[in-house]
Amino acid sequence: MKAAVIGSTGYTGQVLLRLLSHHPNIDTIYPVSRSKAGTSLFEEDPGLDPSAAGKFSARRGTYISMEDFRSISPPADVVFAALPHLKSAETLEGLFRNTVIIDLSADFRIPDHRIFQSAYGVQPPRPDLLESAVYGLSEINREQIAGADLIANPGCYPTATMLPLLPLAREGLVGSDVIINAMSGISGAGKKERENLLYTSRTENAAAYAPGRSHRHWQEIDFHLNRLSGNTRLNCYFTPHMIPMHHGMAVTTSFTLAPGWEAGRISEIYHGRYERSPFVRLSTKIPETKDVRGTNRCHIHWHVEGDRIFLMSVIDNLYKGASGQAVQNMNIRFGLDEHAGLNLNGEV
Repeated sequence: MKAAVIGSTGYTGQVLLRLLSHHPNIDTIYPVSRSKAGTSLFEEDPGLDPSAAGKFSARRGTYISMEDFRSISPPADVVFAALPHLKSAETLEGLFRNTVIIDLSADFRIPDHRIFQSAYGVQPPRPDLLESAVYGLSEINREQIAGADLIANPGCYPTATMLPLLPLAREGLVGSDVIINAMSGISGAGKKERENLLYTSRTENAAAYAPGRSHRHWQEIDFHLNRLSGNTRLNCYFTPHMIPMHHGMAVTTSFTLAPGWEAGRISEIYHGRYERSPFVRLSTKIPETKDVRGTNRCHIHWHVEGDRIFLMSVIDNLYKGASGQAVQNMNIRFGLDEHAGLNLNGEV
């Protein structure tokens, strides 16, 4: 298979290149970058294993321009777009319906025009494609992903929030407003030259931002939580925090359980949903970000006090929250081993 990564020099693009370089079903990779075309991959990213150079031999191990990529025939089997929000749809023009596209921006995540505009301040850039785009929350939408040619990879916060929350919501166990508190490493903001993202600003420093209903990921969580749960309207409040580490994400979600809930039923729901999901682990202890660092796993733990439940989940925001889930979606779409190219063991 041939794969292209457009926007391959950011954190997300770098992780994609590393994962694809050792994917057993990928033989050719096109690393596309406007700013680094002609530059050596292995000089730009010394962490990329040179033993995989053969997969980049079509362009002698250098980044290529978008213009050069468009001239390649036949096109890549799959294109990963690791581009800023509101840039993917424009950059991918001409590729839609000609190849499978897995978009890691927000351009196709929210099909409701009004909600999209509320979150991003503009109308969706390609409203004609929204109905055909499948939301790529792998463990929830496997069947739809398997037949999709346009997959909208979820945001990192929505992934870590909805994997523990959706199974209970679908069974009608949410009996109150949902309160979500989330913490993310600095890489979640991307490679931006901003003072508040500098090491000297972030070390020994943590803070909340965009609380309640003001973060754009709240719109994504709220929309898909209610669309995928299939129950009465659920209200959620989401407060993210930036914490002093490079990558990793921890989310705690709490709500009052609906009347008639049973303790044993909660465990049954989770095991029924995730027993065949290789990247979701139901943990008997409160999970830590170090448990999943460098992996595509999500660890979930729950704690009940009276009629209130606390859901705790951790992911690596660069893997399960972005590039790893994108590769998982590719594996599902092409009928490959869902584990292929993805780490199951965490870093020590």
